[in-house]
Amino acid sequence: MKIATLINQILPNRRWKLTAIIMLGVLFGLGFYTVYASRAASYLSDEPATCVNCHIMAPFYATWNHSSHGRNATCNDCHVPQDNVFRKYYFKGKDGMRHASIFAIRGEAQVIQAIDESANVIMENCIRCHTQLNTELVKTGRMNYEMAKAGEGKACWDCHRDIPHGGTNSLSSTPNALVPYPKSDTPDWLKKILNDKK
Repeated sequence: MKIATLINQILPNRRWKLTAIIMLGVLFGLGFYTVYASRAASYLSDEPATCVNCHIMAPFYATWNHSSHGRNATCNDCHVPQDNVFRKYYFKGKDGMRHASIFAIRGEAQVIQAIDESANVIMENCIRCHTQLNTELVKTGRMNYEMAKAGEGKACWDCHRDIPHGGTNSLSSTPNALVPYPKSDTPDWLKKILNDKK
C-alpha cells in the first residue's frame, strides 16, 4: 500500500488534511520551543552554570563555587558516574528527568537530599578522586555507599558534612547569592505588557 493511499484513507478530505497539518505544526513548534526554552543542549555539557537553569539550585551552586571543590571539580564530577560515557549520560538523563518532573509539579522539598542512587554515585566519585587518601593514608577506600547504608561504616559526608556545599541543604540558606542565572526567554514585548499591568 502506498503512503498516499494510506493518508487518503486516514484523512479522507481536504479539511481533515489541513487540520492534521496544522496540528502537526503546533506539536512540532511546541516541542521545538520546549527544547529551546529548557536549554536542553546545555545539559550535555559539564558546565556548572547549567545547574542554575533551575533556580532552586542557586544555593548549591553558590556554596560549591566558594568551596575548594569549586576550583577543581564541576558538579558532574561529583554527581554523575565517571566510569563510562554510557552510564554517565544514562544517569544524567534519568536523574535530570526526575528533577524536572519534581520541579514541574512543585514537589521539591525545602531541604534537598540525594536519593540512594545519587548518594551511591557521589560516594563512588569521592573515592575515585581521593583514591590515594582512601587507600594509602586512612584506608577507607574499600567502603562503598551500600556498606555505609547497612551500618558497616560511614559515608564520606558523615564526617565531611560541609564539603563542598558548606552544610547547605536548604533552599533558603543563601537568599542573596550571586549566581549566573540564564537570560529570560520572555520576549521584550510580553515583558512590557506584563510590567504595564503592575
